[in-house]
Amino acid sequence: MSKSPSAGLCVLSLANTGERFGYYTMLAIFLLYLQAKFGFDSTVSGQIYAIFLALVYFMPLVGGWVADKWSFSKCVVTGIAVMFVGYAVMAIPTDIRSTTSLVILCAALVLIATGTGLFKGNLQVMVGDLYNSPKYAGQRDSAFSIFYMLINVGSMFAPGMATYMCNKAMSAQGLVYQADLPSICNRYLDGAENGAELVAEAEASGMQVGSDISAWASHYIETLSTGYGYAFAVACASLVISFLIYFLGRKAYSHVITDKNTAATDSKQAETGPELSPEQTRQRVVALFLVFAVVIFFWMVFHQNGATLTEFAKSCTAPEATGWTRVGFNLLGLTMIAAAVWCIFGMFKAKGTLRIICGIAFVALAAGVAFYIYPSTPDVISGIQPQQYQQFNPFYVVALTPVSLALFGWLARKKKEPSAPRKIGYGMIMAAVAYGVMLIGSMSIVGTQASVSPNWLISTYLLLTFAELLLSPMGISFVSKVAPPKLKGSMMGGWFAATAVGNYLVSIPMLLWGKIPTYMVWAILIVICLISALFIFAMMKKLEAATSDKPSPEAKRDALETVEDDAI
Repeated sequence: MSKSPSAGLCVLSLANTGERFGYYTMLAIFLLYLQAKFGFDSTVSGQIYAIFLALVYFMPLVGGWVADKWSFSKCVVTGIAVMFVGYAVMAIPTDIRSTTSLVILCAALVLIATGTGLFKGNLQVMVGDLYNSPKYAGQRDSAFSIFYMLINVGSMFAPGMATYMCNKAMSAQGLVYQADLPSICNRYLDGAENGAELVAEAEASGMQVGSDISAWASHYIETLSTGYGYAFAVACASLVISFLIYFLGRKAYSHVITDKNTAATDSKQAETGPELSPEQTRQRVVALFLVFAVVIFFWMVFHQNGATLTEFAKSCTAPEATGWTRVGFNLLGLTMIAAAVWCIFGMFKAKGTLRIICGIAFVALAAGVAFYIYPSTPDVISGIQPQQYQQFNPFYVVALTPVSLALFGWLARKKKEPSAPRKIGYGMIMAAVAYGVMLIGSMSIVGTQASVSPNWLISTYLLLTFAELLLSPMGISFVSKVAPPKLKGSMMGGWFAATAVGNYLVSIPMLLWGKIPTYMVWAILIVICLISALFIFAMMKKLEAATSDKPSPEAKRDALETVEDDAI
């Protein structure tokens, strides 16, 4: 009898939640860290950021290959250990503006990328394997949506933690974060700034520079870098929690652990289905590579959140928020709003006493936001740091996942649910709409200095989240479902390798930043999204044939469209 996958899904999701919390705590400030500690401009810091992201998402290809030969579970545990060492090295204080420090940083980044490669894709393969049994196969897409939502809980709190640790280090030295100051300090230390602007910016924020401007500039950067180091130490602690969850909950997923050296063939076949022929394997690999081609460009535009969107937040967005917008910068408020959304859906899905509990919880949460969080939040929130905008995307993922599940569940019952490839295509169109908002919001900007409303970025993150929910969990589910059993690790790695290419292409808009009008950067991203959507819809028949339970007559005549149901 097949074991219920619910407990295993919960354990594996929470283990990934801890890891993602640490990763996004680091990533939220990574670009700013490079610019502050080493004095890099947007071009150089953007290149390093893109190379690191590419490496992080390329290494799962290697990790998947290792797992196919060795063990998914052992790769996951090894990955946690390697990432821990990488974050620990990043947390160690080193000299600012130093070549030696940069070499140490690069070594740490390689360790983090290697550990992520062993951990991330292989854990997701294990999640997919929970649903190999025909009894639970129909729950796979919903399971990956739940999985994706839970890991975004960690991502939602990560930018807030990074900001808290940064502020803690700064306040201990009587300093405050000012977005322009790291760049001004570095320019002064390079001899390209006369010090007047530095003194003016510092005193405007209530800080006194004193007579030794050079010493103060170095002290400011060192203190800020120390705060970033505190955030990297938090990432280490999160991995310890992730390991404990994974280890203590191993009984919940033990039935999907496959050690390549000892697993029994009969047991494996019972879970993964009959072995595919070489021709069937080729057909599925071709279908997957078509999806990978589109994924490249989605991640190129999506991961601008840590690149051009962070630059926009730093230099083009007002660091103040008023009205209901200010609640978005209160993590407790965001948490209560997300919980209230889940309670609404609980009222419709639950029965009896549980429905009443959900209703009471919703009223309490809504009242708490309206009558406690909103009034107790200052009328004007000032000093908003660029990384804080990155909490909106995971918040939207957490809050909108029940909406997504309800919508697609309703469509499934009416036999009208779009296929995973079709959802991916819709996701690309939605991403184009998101950058359309940025284009409109940037039309009045001259150069790269402005003070537009935070609502432009917040709205863009909402639309990008709609795109992400259509593409990312559905894409992972598609790979898990279609990948040939013997190539599951490698094909999941292929998904991340495509993501890696897209992440390196993140650097292209950064290279253009400041060299062309800001709105043109967003226009280029819109064109890329629309071309990608056109491509995937042109390939739709081939892609849908890979997951269709009832192939069309035309599909039967096409070699790619003859995939066996029992192998899906």
